[in-house]
Amino acid sequence: MEIRLEGKNALVTGASSGIGQRIAVSLAAAGANVAINYRANAAGAEETARLVRESGRTGTVLQADVGEPDQVAAMFRAFDAALGPIDILVCNAGQGSPALPLVETSWDAWACVLRSNLDGPFLCAREAGRRMLDRSAGGRIVTISSVHEEACNTPGSGPYNVSKGALRNLTRSLALELGPFGITVNDVAPGMILTPMNERAVADPAYLAEAEAQIPVRRAGLPADVASMVLFLCSDHASYCNGGTYLVDGGWMLTWPPV
Repeated sequence: MEIRLEGKNALVTGASSGIGQRIAVSLAAAGANVAINYRANAAGAEETARLVRESGRTGTVLQADVGEPDQVAAMFRAFDAALGPIDILVCNAGQGSPALPLVETSWDAWACVLRSNLDGPFLCAREAGRRMLDRSAGGRIVTISSVHEEACNTPGSGPYNVSKGALRNLTRSLALELGPFGITVNDVAPGMILTPMNERAVADPAYLAEAEAQIPVRRAGLPADVASMVLFLCSDHASYCNGGTYLVDGGWMLTWPPV
């Protein structure tokens, strides 16, 4: 099965490194023009754009904090001017929680995680959805959640777990509303993926070996594993996939809860 996205225009949030960068590069390799959103890592975003352009596609860098409504609106106006109609949105931007119990978590820390992980996808999907509806040509929206939308087994990560659980239901609600118009909305839930955000797994071989022993395929995932699923969901081959959660976890959730 060959996936081609020629003529499609995509926006990937949080695409300056890790999973987001790999998604952007994969979409471009399939033929899409890609806008690369970043909040603070300008150098990483420019590197992603360079990799996109190596595929012969347009790579546009757009700075915005996706949790800020005015910045998101401005980013989409810039997207319109640079690339034209949006066909694909991948809501990847997000962040982890401070390592604290919920009862010790400050309001500011709570709000920061929810703003990035939940408000951001809402604001971006709202802008993209409006444009897709106005154009009447369908579209694809993919949110990047986590297995922790279901498995709250990481003490000290309460805001993160809550935000990802809420993101799953945001995805389903959008899918219900937008599906009749040919706009599919799906959720990809990665397990342990080796990225800079998962610093402990990258830096601590003993921890990584212990974690991989709990994963049925006996390895941690790579950004390319997530990008492959996203690429499929953004394609015509996935036109009948809507409102689903697609685990990319090596089977880890088969063992949750542990027995």
